[in-house]
Amino acid sequence: MPDLLIELFSEEIPARMQPRARADLQRRVTDGLRAGGLSMGAATAFSTPRRLALAVEGLGAESPARHESRKGPRVDAPEAAIEGFLRSTGLTREDLRIKDDRKGQYYSASMTHPGRSADAIVAEVLESTIRDFPWPKSMRWGSGSLRWVRPLHAILCILTDHDGARVVPLEVDGIAAADVTRGHRFMAPEPVRVAGHDDYAAKLRRAHVLLDPETRAEHIRAEAATLTFAQGLELVEDAGLLEEVTGMVEWPVVLIGEIGADFRHLPPEVLQTSMREHQKFFSVRDPAAGQITHFVTVANRETEDGGATILAGNQRVLAARLADAAFFWDNDLRVVRDAGLAGMADGLAQVTFHAKLGSQAERVARIAALAREIAPLVGADTDAAETAARVAKADLQSAMVGEFPELQGVMGRYYAEAEGLDPEIARACEMHYKPLGPGDEVPDEPVSVAVALADKLDTLAVFWAIDEKPTGSKDPYALRRAGLGVIRSVLENGLRIPIGGLIRQHCEHLEHAALMKRPDEDAWARIVLAQNLSFFLHERLKVHLREEGIRHDVIDACLAMTGADDLTLLVRRAEALGDLLKTEDGENLLQGFKRANNILTQAEEADGVEYSFGPDPKLAETGAESALFEALDAAGSEIGPAMAAEDFTAAMRAMAGLRAPIDAFFEAVQINTDNQTVRRNRLNLLHRIREICLQVADLRRVEG
Repeated sequence: MPDLLIELFSEEIPARMQPRARADLQRRVTDGLRAGGLSMGAATAFSTPRRLALAVEGLGAESPARHESRKGPRVDAPEAAIEGFLRSTGLTREDLRIKDDRKGQYYSASMTHPGRSADAIVAEVLESTIRDFPWPKSMRWGSGSLRWVRPLHAILCILTDHDGARVVPLEVDGIAAADVTRGHRFMAPEPVRVAGHDDYAAKLRRAHVLLDPETRAEHIRAEAATLTFAQGLELVEDAGLLEEVTGMVEWPVVLIGEIGADFRHLPPEVLQTSMREHQKFFSVRDPAAGQITHFVTVANRETEDGGATILAGNQRVLAARLADAAFFWDNDLRVVRDAGLAGMADGLAQVTFHAKLGSQAERVARIAALAREIAPLVGADTDAAETAARVAKADLQSAMVGEFPELQGVMGRYYAEAEGLDPEIARACEMHYKPLGPGDEVPDEPVSVAVALADKLDTLAVFWAIDEKPTGSKDPYALRRAGLGVIRSVLENGLRIPIGGLIRQHCEHLEHAALMKRPDEDAWARIVLAQNLSFFLHERLKVHLREEGIRHDVIDACLAMTGADDLTLLVRRAEALGDLLKTEDGENLLQGFKRANNILTQAEEADGVEYSFGPDPKLAETGAESALFEALDAAGSEIGPAMAAEDFTAAMRAMAGLRAPIDAFFEAVQINTDNQTVRRNRLNLLHRIREICLQVADLRRVEG
């Protein structure tokens, strides 16, 4: 069974495209080979800036023969139909068999398709893969029709078995497959002939190419850690930058340089962002000084001077970049000193937030009003929350954020500190954008929480008001992220706030701002908007809790209860119910409840009445029936106070105590007895089971 090696050699592939390209190459080739009938072992894809490669172990030498039976026309069918069937099968009339079915006799063709060689199947699959490769962006060059991310120069495609390596016959747009690759562009540009994957990887390494991206990344990480440690410094970890730099070099050479003293006064985030975005440098911190003082850069070649020339050039370019950053910083500080953050924010009146939603200044005014309403609910000072909301987006007008948009919020904190604003207000400038994703930190100081919630709830409400909701995979305004941010801020801070009520209140501001869709029906529009938005938040909550291990039907059972507006209370109830249903008592209780509910529902539909009159224990005919009366009395006396005290665990425990009496009742008692008085009493008893259990959660929504 031969091993397959493929390499597609081109001009530089953008680093950001390489991970997906590796996955696409492996998927498309292996899927095609399997569809062609070939078996295979492990497959591994690799990439460097100039090549995509795939190694497949244990490929079948040929596909198995395939037998096919095809039903043809009836024996008495028109001659043209029979001739057409013969042409489609490639057979003669003598090759056909006559078979019988319910409608009469018909012709049947039996054909054997011989297996195909691995060479033919590989050539076919690889050509299709190359011509239809799903690059995010591609180009055509020269006079050919082939499109590739960058000009494709060579194709290596060999099958290696015990007889040695052979080239798979293949040509794509004039590029013929061969058994030749090339090493490093500058350090080893000569052609290299290879005879299999191990030989390929070893020869590339000797030609100054590390084929495996993980190997290159680990080399960069280890060398950077060694260099910084030797100087008593710390490397600032940046996984995203490491992946990007790994995709930019074939032979990584790690160098460490120093940041000029004139720039060390800049905030560390500015230094880090400028170096990462413009130069692809890693930041290095001096733990003693608490500053970023050095950088690590990764060259793509070794030089006779040990990288000194490369490093000097990088430092000159970096100095120019940081000089720009220092200018922005000094200019912004001057504005803050002269006019404060409020003065910096004045320009937001001329910045459009959305064509249908007015300016950023109008948005800030709405957020400030809502933050003031939220503040008492989260333990924040109302004036501080409003002030923070009014200046939190001022840095959008700063030169620094204009150059580095990803520093919004961070720069707001620095400028607020420079103005001497209260530390809580300064931190709110940074934290009100958070959380930006599932793993991001959540604001936990009261003022920051108030402004963060106000910002996200306003964003959700205004886009709902103009009917710009997320659809399918499209969410251009990151509203799902905003919804998750609201949920995490509430839950992780243990807040007890009526989200739906806040949304309804905020809609009044939208009415005054003429943002509601139907101004002639403001009250109705406000109710519908609030309901729709609450439903959206509940759906996002369900997604969030499913990731936490809580079943969707358990969440639905709790959402159906009053108080679902209080997300913290809702989650506590869902957690308690989920824990109960994981036990044997909980599972059996659910079955008993569903049985009682089904019998009761069917009887009420058949009889046209509701059996909600209190059952009489005097009519009990069995010990199991009397025991259920007593158990329901006991559970009812415990569940009510427990629910009032929001002790859901105690309420669930009391409800679980009904499992045994309900089981015994159904084993000993026939509900639909001939005695109508006893039957009605037992149906009323079932109603009491349902009534008591539904105090805790709507178990009708839990899957049995």
